[in-house]
Amino acid sequence: MIVVTTPTGQIGRQVLDRLLDTPDRTNPGIRVIVRDPARLSPRVRAHVEVVQGSHADPAVLTKACADADAVFWLVPPTPTADSMEGHFRAFTTPLCEEIRHGRIRRVVAVSTLGRGVARNAGQISASLAMDEAIEATGVHYRALCAPFLMENLLGQAESIRDAGMFFLALTRDRVLRTCTTGDIAATAARLLLDDTWTGQEDVPVVGPDDLSPDGMAQVASEVLGRAIRVHRTGSADYKATAMRHGTSEAWAQGLADMVTAIDDQGFYGIDAPSTPESAPTDFRRWCHDVLKPAVQG
Repeated sequence: MIVVTTPTGQIGRQVLDRLLDTPDRTNPGIRVIVRDPARLSPRVRAHVEVVQGSHADPAVLTKACADADAVFWLVPPTPTADSMEGHFRAFTTPLCEEIRHGRIRRVVAVSTLGRGVARNAGQISASLAMDEAIEATGVHYRALCAPFLMENLLGQAESIRDAGMFFLALTRDRVLRTCTTGDIAATAARLLLDDTWTGQEDVPVVGPDDLSPDGMAQVASEVLGRAIRVHRTGSADYKATAMRHGTSEAWAQGLADMVTAIDDQGFYGIDAPSTPESAPTDFRRWCHDVLKPAVQG
């Protein structure tokens, strides 16, 4: 049995689709944990077991993990949370209890680059602490270590369309490693379907580009057929913008700390090797297939 968390989220939905699309009909069953089953597609509801609730709820997690071979684990962002570290811990603690009770054999989780390097990095530090807690249980574990997600730019499609501009709180001429949620999902699905791996490893998911934010703007300009530029904002402005959109002060501060750490400490930079076997999608292809339709739509 494979358990999938966040099955209606940006990454979890794609993981689930890939599991359902596999041609091997001997695959184990699939069970999802979802707050609102109505958000699942008819196809999904017809082919998976559904456990309603939050995977931060110990009772829900115990029910979902009965006879589980593998779990896809992702802590969903909750911008109204009063503590980023507490939010990650509230999800991770019940998972670790399930593992200690022997109900889970393997875990594949979405994490981040920055292990051993990131300091005071908000969401990144919270995610790395999650890895450490899960690894301490001794479970077979793969942490999918991603850099900046290309999909982060989709929230700025309107600005790109109307003003020809996107905003990043990062140095404009320094390489920023990226990847797509689709490549994360493909790597996760492959690992979930493979019952031969053991031990604990990080799995970097780093795209093939050596682009800075300015380089990303140039590629976007060429794909969209119009001038696109990037404007660097400060971390204080980043925090203020998040709070204007309803984010709690603690969560907004965590986001500001994250972008400051990315820029100052460089763990999403040129020193992070690309991994084309797990992240083959380049930024130009993503702009053509995803960003362009979003901007034009």
